[in-house]
Amino acid sequence: MAAVPTDSGSRPAAGARFFCTAGRGLEPFLMREVRARLAATQVEYISGKVFFTTCSDLNMLKKLKSAERLFLLIKKQFPLNVSSVSKGKILSEIQRLINDDPESWLNAISTWKNLLELDAKKDKLFQRAANPPKRKVEENDIINAKKLKTEQSQELQESGECLLEKQTEEETQEQGDFFTEREKSQEEFQNDVVKAADAKNQKDLTFRVSCRCSGAIAKTFTAQEVGRITGIALMKQFGWKADLRNPNLEIFIHLNDIYSVVGIPVFRIPLASRAYIKTAGLRSTIAWALASLAEIQAGAFVLDPMCGLGTILLEAAKEWPDVYYVGADVSDSQLLGAYDNLKAAGLKNKIELLQVSVIDLPLPSESVDIIISDIPFGKKFKLGEDIKSILQEMERVLHVGGAIVLLLSEEHHRRLKDGEQSSIPLNSKDSHTGEPSIKKCLKPGGKTGTSETVSSSLEASSQECLDKTPPFGSLVPVECHKVSLGRTDAFICKYRKLHSLGL
Repeated sequence: MAAVPTDSGSRPAAGARFFCTAGRGLEPFLMREVRARLAATQVEYISGKVFFTTCSDLNMLKKLKSAERLFLLIKKQFPLNVSSVSKGKILSEIQRLINDDPESWLNAISTWKNLLELDAKKDKLFQRAANPPKRKVEENDIINAKKLKTEQSQELQESGECLLEKQTEEETQEQGDFFTEREKSQEEFQNDVVKAADAKNQKDLTFRVSCRCSGAIAKTFTAQEVGRITGIALMKQFGWKADLRNPNLEIFIHLNDIYSVVGIPVFRIPLASRAYIKTAGLRSTIAWALASLAEIQAGAFVLDPMCGLGTILLEAAKEWPDVYYVGADVSDSQLLGAYDNLKAAGLKNKIELLQVSVIDLPLPSESVDIIISDIPFGKKFKLGEDIKSILQEMERVLHVGGAIVLLLSEEHHRRLKDGEQSSIPLNSKDSHTGEPSIKKCLKPGGKTGTSETVSSSLEASSQECLDKTPPFGSLVPVECHKVSLGRTDAFICKYRKLHSLGL
């Protein structure tokens, strides 16, 4: 097989080379984010992945919100040729991913080790600053301190303040429980890798291979077979030891008809798994993308009139805290779930929740700066012509110049695009939020490959959405992206209000 251009994962002069996996359609959001948050360069994408170079440390890398997982890149190259060669030759090509350029593998391990060591040093400095050395205490100091503590304890019991102290302690512990296990797992993982990477010739490094195959290669080999072939090659080349249960290092390989990518997961827990979300609703990466498109500014009034479990508001408040957030919903269970999420995230004082109808908001006209919402759809939500009432009420409370960012099903998007406000039943079979029945939804108390710019194909896709979406009243389309929700697709659409109603 002829040599093909490769993209090595070794550390370039300007930083290390990484890639993130992303939900289909979220690549432009991730490209924007890595540039803005990480000052990334050499930003490019292939479907489902964004590649970039950055000097950022792990603390900054873990702040990425639109990515699923983060990897340190070992190599990226053209796909393996499987159409006209024997199975033995394909096996040889898979082994060449390791044997042809072992230096890129060693450089990637060295780069990762440096990232982890730097992160560990920063953690130690932080802990030292948070816990300054204690002065040596005399025996009399200890006796006096004990006496004072006893007196204070008696006073607290008499006044009943100890009950309040206990309650506060329990709430703090409840919030902390969500973070402890996650941080402990990642810390142990990083310590193991640093220790193994320090060993002479890295002989003590243990690993396992995770593989995804699609297209022609998947018809010839299973992912398990490719993983086994790769694992044997790594053991022979570097002397590493395989450990499928608790390895120091995981190797990720993705082979398809478009590319071959090899990388190392930087974090054991996916970036998309938010520690601060107790009960998951809308996927966190989609929620963050909606909020980021709204261009939230400090001091703004942001409303989600169909907030469900509050995922969009949680993502927004974590990223843009100096804002007045209000979430509304008609469902008791959804609001209770939202309150639990806000409490777990420490945001119950940052976001106000209201039980009201989306078509009868208790807000003055033109009082809201930004509206962000996931419009429910699927079998349980046959909104039909009621989507017109929903948008009219949103338009009423939004001030001139304000923005609306909505997650719309393909059917809702078609209705707005074609101006069809009929009551034809929706075709989508999947629901992703809320309670059943349109009455429950609306009536309270119901009982039922580019480089430095986003690719031309992404721009064309967004522009196609805009060209086919006419204004609704005073709202005009600004931006539109088709995204995947798993088994179904949806549209993230942004509108801006140009003038007051009736003008």
